[in-house]
Amino acid sequence: MNATRTTERRRDESASSDPIVRRCRETLAYARERDYTGWDYADGLSSVYLQRLPFESKLLNLAVQEGIKRAPINLRPYFEVEQRRNYKGAALFAMANLDIYTLTGDETYAREAQNLVEWLLAEDNDWCRGFCGGGHRHPLQDLSSETASTPGEVSGVVSTTYAVQALLQAADALEEPTYARVARTATEFVFEDLDYTEFDEGARINYTAENGGGNEVSEPYTLNANALGARLLLELGAYFDEPRWCEAGEAILDYVASKQTATGGWMYTDPPTASHLSMDNFHNGFILESLLRYQELTGSSRFDATIERGLSFYREELFEDDGASNWDESSVYPRDTHAAAQGIITFTEAGDLEFARRIIDWATDALYAGDGQFYYQQRRFYTKRFTLMRWCQAWMAYALSTYARACDGESETV
Repeated sequence: MNATRTTERRRDESASSDPIVRRCRETLAYARERDYTGWDYADGLSSVYLQRLPFESKLLNLAVQEGIKRAPINLRPYFEVEQRRNYKGAALFAMANLDIYTLTGDETYAREAQNLVEWLLAEDNDWCRGFCGGGHRHPLQDLSSETASTPGEVSGVVSTTYAVQALLQAADALEEPTYARVARTATEFVFEDLDYTEFDEGARINYTAENGGGNEVSEPYTLNANALGARLLLELGAYFDEPRWCEAGEAILDYVASKQTATGGWMYTDPPTASHLSMDNFHNGFILESLLRYQELTGSSRFDATIERGLSFYREELFEDDGASNWDESSVYPRDTHAAAQGIITFTEAGDLEFARRIIDWATDALYAGDGQFYYQQRRFYTKRFTLMRWCQAWMAYALSTYARACDGESETV
């Protein structure tokens, strides 16, 4: 027993000497001290003052939501915007904690991960078929509705995918098979609530259960969400040796691959005119990461050419040589912490650790505030020097831990 503890202590000391592991631990500490709770992107409708009004106005909701989201300084304290724990953010924090636990053997990270995973289980939406992740947990106002949506009402494939990844990782790292058994039921959510539908180009799903509600599929389709849904099915299919889930995931990726543009990137939606977003940075990263994971899980060369074209576009159009992230194919700014983090993850998964490290160095120089805190965005003439817990801390913690795990794996094979 003493020999085991000595080995674990030496491993912890060795990992702690790595500057990336230290930075990740600092980033997690910043979040842990705040109970993984904070402000989020587009959370202005959580303003205490707005909630006290005896009426609801679409125009007022939009003005507050968009004004707070776009302001050069953080207006949330002045509007008393409530701070919450984001569902997807909790999944990312859980995986980052599990990575650092694996690297260091420090039980603190195992306990934190378990607490976060248990919270994910407690907060899932029980009205869906199978396990499904909660939404942003704050109301949103869009142009198509007269009133704001209800927090937690919408379950989407994106948050569910990351929650499933966290559950599967925790099942193995913490030796708790119950987590995997719950994750397995997420396939019901994808096939039924998200209206998995096969057609000539493959198969596709809705972004949220609210889009179709278990009935017919409806346009538009979000391409990165489809890619992540494919990854969910592939992860579970590989974990439980269920070929039909892998085949369904492959069919969705066939559809996504068919929508790759001539330049190598992907628009946000199909059809492209359905969204103001074009080929933005981190959503293209989601698609490439899903395709790379397919390649890793199956060993198939089915999407090799698609991945090669996509990575070339991603590297040449959405990043600068020094590692700075561009917003999309035509706009440099804003340079965003979320985009930088996804770049680290994607290039790490692609095996380009050198460029992933370049992005880390750029993000540290441009967006790191110290003491584990990352700022939100760098604009052309100023930086938004505040932190969004999911958008900044969760993504960067997960990116750093992913890179650290990959480097550790490389060192073990040398």
